[in-house]
Amino acid sequence: MQSLTRKILMCLTGLFLCFFLIIHLLGNLQLFLPAKTAQLQFNAYSHFLSGNLFIKMVSYVLYASIILHALYALVITMKNKQSGGSYKTDNRGRASKWYSRNMGMLGTVLLVFLIIHFKNFWYEYKFGVLPMDANGNKDLYTLVVTTYQEGWYVVIYVIAMIALGYHLLHGFFSAIRTLGVFHPKFVRWIRYFGIGYSLMISLGFAIIPVYVYFLNAK
Repeated sequence: MQSLTRKILMCLTGLFLCFFLIIHLLGNLQLFLPAKTAQLQFNAYSHFLSGNLFIKMVSYVLYASIILHALYALVITMKNKQSGGSYKTDNRGRASKWYSRNMGMLGTVLLVFLIIHFKNFWYEYKFGVLPMDANGNKDLYTLVVTTYQEGWYVVIYVIAMIALGYHLLHGFFSAIRTLGVFHPKFVRWIRYFGIGYSLMISLGFAIIPVYVYFLNAK
């Protein structure tokens, strides 16, 4: 019962994070706008998110979801190893996908990336000293563009987005099965949706730092 509860909570937190990724990507797409417009619009968007009470409440749910999702993933992985139920020790490994057998590694890559990402942007925006733009908002845009001009960070970002794509691909199908809505009649369309979503999110995020890097390359 506890194992099922953990899996359900992991599914629910994962699905919430999937929804958040869509919103986050839509906000980041403003970085494709012309520089002057992008700066003012992106900073105004960031200011709105940081000052809105409802958004703040949702952000607490987001932080809790990330922590719980990571903890439950760790617990489930450890339980599987203890019970000998991992993909590496049974016959499922022969038919399972590479990313399904290495969710722990992919999750670790994403966790390390999140720590770096939060440090570079969330922490600096909340507690750092950022200059103001022409509208009096914290200039997060300039910080993002400056960070994306670092080649090493762009490489790490792209690697993390590849890991995210595989993580989403496996996690989406696992969540659907755990919640009992993976009906054979619709399995093909669910599969197409899962693949499309995973590609859209991972490629969408990966393209942004690459675009900014080459746009500002000297």
